[in-house]
Amino acid sequence: MSTSISPDARRLWHRTRWFLAGGAVLLLAGLLSAGLNNAPSYPALDPRSPDADGTRAVTQLLRDHGVTVDTTADPDALGSAPAGDDTVLVPVPDLLDDDQLSALARAGHRRLVLLSPGPDALDRLTTGVQTFGPDDTPVSVASASAPGDCTLAEAQLAGSAEAGGRLYQAESGATACYPRYGHPTLVRTAGPAGGEVIVVGSGRFLTNQRLAKDGNASLALGLLGAEPHLTWFLPDYQAAAAGGGDQQKGFAELIPAGWSWAFLQLAIAALLAVAWRARRLGPVVPENLPVVVRASETTEGRARLYHRGRARGRAADALRRATRQRLAAALAVPVRHGEPAPDALLAALAARLGDRHTPDGTAGLLYGPPPTDDAALLRLADDLDALERQVRQP
Repeated sequence: MSTSISPDARRLWHRTRWFLAGGAVLLLAGLLSAGLNNAPSYPALDPRSPDADGTRAVTQLLRDHGVTVDTTADPDALGSAPAGDDTVLVPVPDLLDDDQLSALARAGHRRLVLLSPGPDALDRLTTGVQTFGPDDTPVSVASASAPGDCTLAEAQLAGSAEAGGRLYQAESGATACYPRYGHPTLVRTAGPAGGEVIVVGSGRFLTNQRLAKDGNASLALGLLGAEPHLTWFLPDYQAAAAGGGDQQKGFAELIPAGWSWAFLQLAIAALLAVAWRARRLGPVVPENLPVVVRASETTEGRARLYHRGRARGRAADALRRATRQRLAAALAVPVRHGEPAPDALLAALAARLGDRHTPDGTAGLLYGPPPTDDAALLRLADDLDALERQVRQP
């Protein structure tokens, strides 16, 4: 009865099921990650954002007090809309170009609130306010609680609030509030075309995370809710970053952020697979069989185990060791520690086989390297069997 060593469907399934399960888990994790990444993301100070650095809470607070809050991402709409009983909030007005700043200055809104404006925006939108420090690198400080220390009604009502960001210098006629290191972080002044301009060094006091601290909520309501309508400008940070220079991006910068996590997961999976396949086989532990089993069944069972583990070297060693022991018994070669001496065994084979004996072939057959594939292992078994028949039937 011959036993086939070709893998059938059942063997293939048992061999690959864990790989398939791992692939399914990775696919499910990738789909889940892709679904989570589809959630909308907003930049800092965005009135739609519920994140810690978003400002959804302050917009809801303004609406609760009867203020209509609208948003616009069109910078031209800020200057083209007719001025009325409205407040316009512009985060980082330095992102606007010269024409848009000039149009915004001519609009003459009732109140214009500028968050962290730089020298160019201050020159076009305010009178009597400059940044503290060099024009190319204005001085900025970390946000911290500070008293209002001015006559502005909103600051007196709010009391201490979080102040920081850029520091400014105010000339006579402007109201300077919330000083840090002797320089104000909030200034009220007049606009070039009339109206009121509020300059704030940082909008951190408006964020969801900081709104309930100190007098931040009161200051936000006072600055943004003085008029019945608020227009909140949404800057295009990505367009500004793209137009900031002509530097070429490296290959790593062109890879989407999500792919880095995919590569990391694949690397971890590969390392786990390597560790699994590289595990060392322990020494063979002899154990008495609980029942009497036919020798052919034990042989076939051990052969299947060797075949499943692809242990061709161990299978070849077992075949060669058993053949050497039987040949030593047939040729009366002494055996020590379970093995005959190689030189004595080869000499006895040469004497028995005569011209049919080739020293290199016999030595390679009994003591050669392990076979490289299943076909070579079968040829080795056939050659060992043929050698033993020649010895026993010269």
